[in-house]
Amino acid sequence: MDYKRSRAGFPFLSVIAAAGLSLALAGCSSDRYFMVPKKDLTELNSSVQSQRATLVTMEGNAAVRHEQLLQREELSTQSILEAIENKVEKPVCPPVQPQRACPTLEDTGRADRLKGKVIVGEVEKFYLADPGLVYTARIDSGAETSSLDARNITRFERDGSNWVRFDVPVPGTDELVTMEKEISRRVRIIQASAEDSERRVVVELQFAIGDHKQVAEFTLADRSNLTYEVLIGRNVLRDVMLIDVGKEFATELPKNLKRNGDDV
Repeated sequence: MDYKRSRAGFPFLSVIAAAGLSLALAGCSSDRYFMVPKKDLTELNSSVQSQRATLVTMEGNAAVRHEQLLQREELSTQSILEAIENKVEKPVCPPVQPQRACPTLEDTGRADRLKGKVIVGEVEKFYLADPGLVYTARIDSGAETSSLDARNITRFERDGSNWVRFDVPVPGTDELVTMEKEISRRVRIIQASAEDSERRVVVELQFAIGDHKQVAEFTLADRSNLTYEVLIGRNVLRDVMLIDVGKEFATELPKNLKRNGDDV
């Protein structure tokens, strides 16, 4: 009887034992979980703030170094340029002889024109821009090249080119003015009064007749035994001037040009 009770009650005791074992195991697990220490968030935040401050400092240092590098590069470039400027010698241009051009005047002179060509008479006033003298010129369509009265003609070489030095008379005086020009070419002149031909140098001169200004070739020759100091030939007349054989001084130079050293 007692044995039966004991057998009958065994399953109940087994259930109670199993339940107690489960609770014990659960308690161990619970105690193990709560025994793990939690991290301190304040320490973590402090570490993050410290790292952030370090990054800000590094960024500031990098900006300062970048600015210093730019300044050093600018100073280095400026020093190099100054050194180049100091060491490289500036070229010195050779002196240029002044050229007296035809003056710009309110009164520019007068010259009648026909179909764009200047009408000139057999004799005209002629302004030589350098050295600024006024001569009386004979207009001659029979001469090929114009001619200027020149004395003491001397040829010489300058910078590998052929030049000529000569004197021109000052009208109304015994004075001479020295000029230097580069030789354009040489020509052979045959005069009707001479048996032999004559070689002359040719230079370019700037001149004015009336209000007409031009640069043309002139041969240099001693014309002291002739009436007119200047001869205007076809090289000037061609396509530029027409001759009215019934007139003299058909043109007028500006009134305030210096003629023979005096204002007129």
